[in-house]
Amino acid sequence: MQKIYLSVFLRVCTLRFLKTPSYKSLFIYITVDHMGKDSDLQKSQSFLVLELEDCIILPEGRILSSSRASWKSRRGNLTLPKIPESNMALSVLGVFLGLLLEVSAHGPSSVPRTSWRHEEVSSVEFSEPGVFNYSTLLLSEERGALYVGAREAVFQLDLKDVSVRRHQVLWKVPDRDMRLCTLKGKSEETDCQNYIRVLQMLDEEHLYVCGTHAFQPLCDYLSLKDFTLMGKQDDGRGKCSFDPTQSFTTVMVDGELYSGTAYNFLGSEPIISRFSRPQSLLRTEYSTSWLNEPSFVFADVIREGSNSPDGDDDKIYYFFTEVSVEYEFFGKLLIPRIARVCKGDLGGQRTLQKKWTSFLKAKLVCSMPELNFVFNVVHDVFIVKTPDWRETVIYGVFTSQWGNMGLSAVCAYNMTSVDEVFSKGKYMQKAMVEQSHTKWVQYNGITPSPRPGACINNQNRMQNINNSLLLPDKTLQFVKDHPLMADPVLPIGHGPRLTAKDVNYTQIVVERVTGLDNIIYDVLFTATDKGFLHKSVVYEGGSHIIEEIQLLKNPQPIKTLLLSTKEGSFLYAGSDSGVVQAPTAFCDKYVTCMDCILARDPYCAWDTRAASCINIFQKQDNTQHGKFIQNLKGDADECPSVRPRSIARPQEMVVKPGSSAELPCTVRSNLAQVFWKVNGNILTESAHFLLMGDSGLLIYSVAPQNQGHYECWTIESAAGKNFTQLVTSYSLQLELPKISPVPNSDASTSRTTTTAARGNNGNSNTAGPSPLTPSTLSSVPPPPLTRPATTANVHSAKADTKRYVPPQNGDPRDQGLEIKDPRATYLQYDNSKALLFLFLLFFLLFLFGLAYNCYMQYLPGPCLRLRAAILGSQKKPQREYAVCEAGLMEVLPEKRDQNEPPHQNGALRDTGYETEPECRNSKITSNGYDEDNSALKQGPFDINCDSQPIEYADADNGN
Repeated sequence: MQKIYLSVFLRVCTLRFLKTPSYKSLFIYITVDHMGKDSDLQKSQSFLVLELEDCIILPEGRILSSSRASWKSRRGNLTLPKIPESNMALSVLGVFLGLLLEVSAHGPSSVPRTSWRHEEVSSVEFSEPGVFNYSTLLLSEERGALYVGAREAVFQLDLKDVSVRRHQVLWKVPDRDMRLCTLKGKSEETDCQNYIRVLQMLDEEHLYVCGTHAFQPLCDYLSLKDFTLMGKQDDGRGKCSFDPTQSFTTVMVDGELYSGTAYNFLGSEPIISRFSRPQSLLRTEYSTSWLNEPSFVFADVIREGSNSPDGDDDKIYYFFTEVSVEYEFFGKLLIPRIARVCKGDLGGQRTLQKKWTSFLKAKLVCSMPELNFVFNVVHDVFIVKTPDWRETVIYGVFTSQWGNMGLSAVCAYNMTSVDEVFSKGKYMQKAMVEQSHTKWVQYNGITPSPRPGACINNQNRMQNINNSLLLPDKTLQFVKDHPLMADPVLPIGHGPRLTAKDVNYTQIVVERVTGLDNIIYDVLFTATDKGFLHKSVVYEGGSHIIEEIQLLKNPQPIKTLLLSTKEGSFLYAGSDSGVVQAPTAFCDKYVTCMDCILARDPYCAWDTRAASCINIFQKQDNTQHGKFIQNLKGDADECPSVRPRSIARPQEMVVKPGSSAELPCTVRSNLAQVFWKVNGNILTESAHFLLMGDSGLLIYSVAPQNQGHYECWTIESAAGKNFTQLVTSYSLQLELPKISPVPNSDASTSRTTTTAARGNNGNSNTAGPSPLTPSTLSSVPPPPLTRPATTANVHSAKADTKRYVPPQNGDPRDQGLEIKDPRATYLQYDNSKALLFLFLLFFLLFLFGLAYNCYMQYLPGPCLRLRAAILGSQKKPQREYAVCEAGLMEVLPEKRDQNEPPHQNGALRDTGYETEPECRNSKITSNGYDEDNSALKQGPFDINCDSQPIEYADADNGN
C-alpha cells in the first residue's frame, strides 16, 4: 500500500479522547494547519479525527497516513476558538499522555501475592543521631563488614548485624571552606556539608573515599587497620559530584577509578573519566553529541579479555539517561543509554589527546510492543555475571518520562546482543537538512579501518597497533564525530520481564538460584520510592511478584540496595534516615503447606517431617530432597492432606441480641478470593451481612436465626487449578436474657415458650427458616476468581422473625414481662423526661442570651419595643440612624410652575440615589408629588424630575 508522508503542525492544546477497549481505536480530535502544497489540505484550524490504527503520530509532529483517502475521510466540520500559537506543541504531548492513560488503565501489571508491614518483618536498622544521608554502601564479604558513607561520617558495620558499629571516622568541612561555599549562594545547613559519595576498595588495606566537601570535591585514603583518614587528599573533580543531589556513578577496576559525573561547579560539563596515580585523567569529549545532560545510574566492568581467543580487552559499561540528540521534540525527550570504553584505552596521539578513543553509546529499548508504550528513563541497573561473559544478563528498572503514571518495568538484556550492536552495528552521523536543523541519520559510507571505537585486539597488534596512541587519525576523527550507534539494544523477549502499577522502582539487585527441580531462576529484588521492597521470580512464561516488604518505617526513597549471599542471604538498603538489613526470604511465615507452595518462592520448601516451611539455602542438610516439597508453578496438590485445625476447634463467639458481630478473617494472599460458609452452606445474599474483603465478616443486628457455624474460606488459582483452604471458623451464639416464669401459667406452656424463644441455638435449623439460600459446595460453584475488593456487600433473602406472645391467662399486672423481639429492646425505654429536660434547658439559655444582648444594647430597637409592650409605655422607639437622616433633611423651596425653566443652582443636592422611575424621561408617570402637598411633606430623597431633569452620560443630546 502506498504511504503518503504529510507534514503538519499541531496547534490545539486540549484533546478529546474517546475511550475504547483497544488503544488502536482511540479517536483524537486535533486542530492542524497543513503547510504542504496540496490546496485541499491547507485549511487552517480544521479538525481531524485520527484513528491510531490508520496513522502514526511521530515525535517531531508529522503524521504518517496509510492513504490520502483515509486522511480525507476523517476531516470534520467541528469548530473551536482559535488557540494561541504558543500552545502548538501541547497537542503532541496530549497524544503521549493519552497513551499513558490507556496503558495505565489496560496495560499488564503484577500484584504482590503477600504484603508484610514493617512491624511484621525481622529487620535490623542502624542510624546515628545527627547523621543523615546513608546513601553510599560498600560490601566486603571477606572482612564481614558493611561500609557506610553518610554526611560527614564513614561507618564500618557488622555484616551479620548492622546495628553493631565497629568503627567510625568523621570528615567535616573546615570553616574557611564553609564560608566560601556560602558566598557562592549555597545553603550552609544542607549544600555546604561533606557528603561521602565514593567508597571503593582500593586494596586489601585501604579504601578510596570521596566527598562533596562544600562544593569542592576532595578524595582521601582510609586505612582499614586503624580506620583513619591518611590525609593524602586528591582533587575530586571528575571523580565525585559537586552537588550532593546530583546523580553519578563510580566503579574501581584494578586500582583505577572509573566515574561518570559533572566536572564543573554548575554541573553543566558531564564527563566519563578514569583516574589512576601513574596516569593523567582520561575523559570524554565536551560535546552534546557525546553526552547531553546525562543522569548516570550505574557502571561496572565486564571481563571480556579473560581467555579471549582474539585478545580482546576488558570493557567498562555505563548506564545513564540523557536528552535525545537524534530526535526533535517539543521538549527534552529523554533516552536511556548504554555506553562502553576499553580498559586499555590511553587516548589519541594528536586527535583525542587525553580523551577516550573507544567511547561509543547506544539506545536501550524497554517498551511494550503490544501497546506501543516506551519506558524511557532508567533508574538502576544490575549485572548478573557468569564465568562466560556471553551469558551475562543485564537487568534495569525503567519508568516513563511523562505524567508520573506510577508505571514501572524491569527489562533484561543479553550481553551478546550488546556486544553485537557495538562491534557490528551501524553508526549515526549529523546531517544538515530542513533549513539548518541538525538531524542524525544512519551513516552508510565506508567505515575506516581499524574499526572506530573497537578495543585493541590481536588483529590490530599484527598491524603494529599495540595501543590507542598508534591509531590513525582517520579512525579517531570518525569516533569523535560518530559516537552514537544506529542500532538499539533490544530486551530479551522484546518486552519487559516485569511491570508494576502505582509504584516507582528506584533500585534493583538480582540473585540467581537453583530450585529443587534443578532449574535456575533469577530472583529480582526491586526497591521503591516509598520504602518498599518487591521480591519477584522470573519464569520462562513471565514473572511473579512473591511478596512486598515495607523496609522503611516512614515513606522515603531507597537510594542504595545491596545483596550479600555468603553466610546467609541478606539485603541492605540505604536511605536518608538510616540503613536497614532484611533477610531475602520469609519462609517461616507460611504456616501451611498450601501457603508455602502457592507463594512460589524458590527459597522456600515444605518440610514434611517438621511440618513447616523452611529456607532450603539455610538448611545444613540438603541431601534428603525427597522430604521437601517445592513446586514453583504453584501446584499445591502435592501437599499432604491434613485436617484443618480450625474445623476441630472453632472459636466460640457469644453476642447479645440486636448487636453487631464481627468475625475476623486475615487473608495474606492478595491473589485469593474470600467466601464464607454458614452451617455448611455458602453465604450468598443477605441485608444483614457485610463482607469486608480479606478482613472479615460483619453481621448487623444478630438475630436467633443468625446463630451457627461460620467458616472463612479462600480460593486461589495457580498452575491452571483452583485451590481452596479454610482460614478460620467461628461458632456464633446469642446471649439471651433470663426470663422469669409467668405466675399461674401452665408449666408445659412455659417450657414451650422458652424453647421457641431460644430458636436456632446451635448448628441445627429447627427453629425456623434459615436466612441463607441453601446451597452446598457440590451444587453451587465457588465465586469467580477476581481481585478481592476492600468491601463487598452480600445480600440475601430475609427470613421472617417470629414474634412470640405470652399466655393470656396470666395476671394482667405482669403483661410487661412479654417477650419482645431482641432487636427492638431499646424501644422499651421512655425518653420523654430527658427530652423535656433538654427542651427546658435550651429555652432558658435562649432567654438568658436575649436578656444579655438587650442589657448590652446590642438590640436597642427591639429592647425598647419589648419594654413598651411589657410596661405599656406610649413612648415610641427612636428610629435607627435618625441622626444621620436628620442631617440629610433640607427644606425644599416652594414648588415652581412646571412651565418655568429649571434653575441650574437649585436647592436640591445630589444624595447619591437614583430616582429614575420618577423621571419623565423613562415615560413613567411620577407619583412622588401631589398638587395639594407642600414641600415639607416631601421625603428627604425625593427629587422633582421637572425641575431637575436627569441627564445620562451616554444619552443623545440631539434628542
